[in-house]
Amino acid sequence: MDYAMVGLLVLGAVLVIMAALAADRRDRERERARLRNVERKLDAVLDHLGIDHERPDLSRVEALLAEGSDVAAVKAYRETTGASLVEAKEQIDRMRDRT
Repeated sequence: MDYAMVGLLVLGAVLVIMAALAADRRDRERERARLRNVERKLDAVLDHLGIDHERPDLSRVEALLAEGSDVAAVKAYRETTGASLVEAKEQIDRMRDRT
């Protein structure tokens, strides 16, 4: 095989991998959207039934975000909610993007 054929094979493999990664990312985004939707519905049901459900006080986290202290905000979020590092980082990123 010549170098052109090898190059085409490598390019094809890279394109297939990129397409698979893009599809996986879309699937994860869809699942996150579905989860947010389910959480909103569950909150509405709890409110309708008059069941008191505690929402964590994130005022300290929001204050740290306003100061630009993302790492401290992630730590405070984890302490407040018990979330994993990945979950806390994702939530802090979403909170920062909303502001």
